[in-house]
Amino acid sequence: MRKIKIGQIGIGHNHASDTMESLRHLSSHFEVVGIVEPDESWWKQRGDREAYRGLPRLSMEELFNIPDLDAVTVETDVSELVRTAQLCVERNLHVHMDKPAGEDFGQFCELLHEFHRKHLTIQLGYMYRNNPAIKFCFDAVRNGWLGEIFEVHAVMNRYDGHDEAYRRWLAQFRGGAVYIFACHMIDLVVTLLGRPLRVTPYLTKTRNDNLYDTGVTVLEYPRAVATVRTGVTEVEGMKHRRLIVCGTMGSIEICPLEPPADRFRIDPLELRLTLLEGNAQFEAGTHIVNVGTMNGRHDDQLIEFAKIIRNEMENPYPITHELIVQEAVLHASGVLR
Repeated sequence: MRKIKIGQIGIGHNHASDTMESLRHLSSHFEVVGIVEPDESWWKQRGDREAYRGLPRLSMEELFNIPDLDAVTVETDVSELVRTAQLCVERNLHVHMDKPAGEDFGQFCELLHEFHRKHLTIQLGYMYRNNPAIKFCFDAVRNGWLGEIFEVHAVMNRYDGHDEAYRRWLAQFRGGAVYIFACHMIDLVVTLLGRPLRVTPYLTKTRNDNLYDTGVTVLEYPRAVATVRTGVTEVEGMKHRRLIVCGTMGSIEICPLEPPADRFRIDPLELRLTLLEGNAQFEAGTHIVNVGTMNGRHDDQLIEFAKIIRNEMENPYPITHELIVQEAVLHASGVLR
């Protein structure tokens, strides 16, 4: 199995160290060559994290000039993600880019066009795609266990602890909390139901500042409606993150969506499955299903990334999916109307 030679650009994204930790954990798939962070303020804040210890700190050109470099993970601050990924595709590199994918939809479309034209892979870092409970839900829907889906209810909350610096950072985005957090749930809704007919945003401020810190997004479909609730003001909100999928033949509820970060490989994930009729695996009625533990928040997705690059599998989230998700995210954020 050929190892993918990979580097990381940026440590400003809040998922950056988790991504690097996974890359180094997956040493049978990846050879990590180093990390780029030209901004000294970011390096001062985060450069001493365990995930980066022992790695060479490179300039951008030093990274790009490494022989046989295959790929880059783009983990800059959110506003720099698309621009940085563009530099990578210009150098014919596969990219794992964190989310969300910028407030300029035209720029993102151009970026994806380049990846498509050059037959290169771009993988967006939506962390729930490979979550075992979410995958169980997707399979149940695909297999028809729940019948025709008519309702999806998703919640993606957290508590900002009245962190003023964080609130100022979040306020730079038109959609605030919805832009940064609801995108995860919109990605799941699009996977389940496809492109919505209409996306209606309801953005709210709970304080007298510039941040839309709560919001509800309504996604309408011919025979279904999905709601995504998002906020950064719920005490212990991460424990209440949930996905509920209802169909004519049953439902699935996942809450919480994942264990605490330090318990990924220890605590099993459970979901509630309710069926009107039984199938080959479950009788009619309600079941608490143990879907096992997670390998880590990003491990399975990055393994997929390596397999896609090695032509061992097709990308399960093609460019068309990424376009639909980002279009819906920008409608939900009030950027597109």
